[in-house]
Amino acid sequence: MKVHVIGIGLIGGSMVLDIKSLHPDATIYGIDNNKSHLAEAIALGVVDQEATFEDLAEADFVIVSVPVDVALTLLPKVLDAIGDNTIVFEVGSTKMPICEAVANHPRRRNFIATHPIAGTEFSGPSAAIKNLFQGKTNIICEVEKTTFKLQEKALDLFKSIGMRIRYMDPKSHDKHIAYVSHLSHISSFMLGKTVINKEKDEQDIFDMAGSGFESTVRLAKSSPAMWTPIFKQNKKQVVKTLEEYISNLSKFKELLEKDDYDAIFNEMQSVNRIKEILNGMKK
Repeated sequence: MKVHVIGIGLIGGSMVLDIKSLHPDATIYGIDNNKSHLAEAIALGVVDQEATFEDLAEADFVIVSVPVDVALTLLPKVLDAIGDNTIVFEVGSTKMPICEAVANHPRRRNFIATHPIAGTEFSGPSAAIKNLFQGKTNIICEVEKTTFKLQEKALDLFKSIGMRIRYMDPKSHDKHIAYVSHLSHISSFMLGKTVINKEKDEQDIFDMAGSGFESTVRLAKSSPAMWTPIFKQNKKQVVKTLEEYISNLSKFKELLEKDDYDAIFNEMQSVNRIKEILNGMKK
């Protein structure tokens, strides 16, 4: 098995670590514009050796795990270079622009649009970890546009590393992910900013910060180079979610100003059912 990973970070790196565990005879090839990332990935054993686009014709799998703005121009070039039996999948957090970028490519049938709902706040080859995808959902869009033989090839791989499969159209994906992922990251970044700005005058804020604060701002450690293009590509949906979020924050502020603590209690109690939702998702 020949697996090529383009962009060796958390998702692509973790995926090939799992593939190597399941298929010890597989050879993992890495392509990355950042040569220090490539050298680090080889040193860590995430990939076996460097490759070029000319080598993609012999690939069984090509994993494209680059920032979503880069993917728009990179994917058509990847599809130009692959062989007839190669399956290419891209793992970014937006899907509609990605699907549109390859919609008319002659090798569209060799591509499968995916979004593994897994990750941490860390990036780069050292962020790659085994079993990251165990029990996680993998959203697949426009599966009918991938030739059936290659669909099976990709789905067997995803299931073998522990992922559950969910099918969704690209527009719905981008709408829903704006709520459960993109908004979460914006909230984390802006909470971090609020505290950092205040910390200039009050060092005690950080002295008093506990696990609640740490868990809430965890996502603020994520890579701006990855997230800025995501917000750009999904701007319309992200703006809608922000409007709703800001409205809820403003309502909470008004209740506090009015000393309406019964309403505040009821607001929080109604949201407590998020525990049931999350428990259901975990199951």
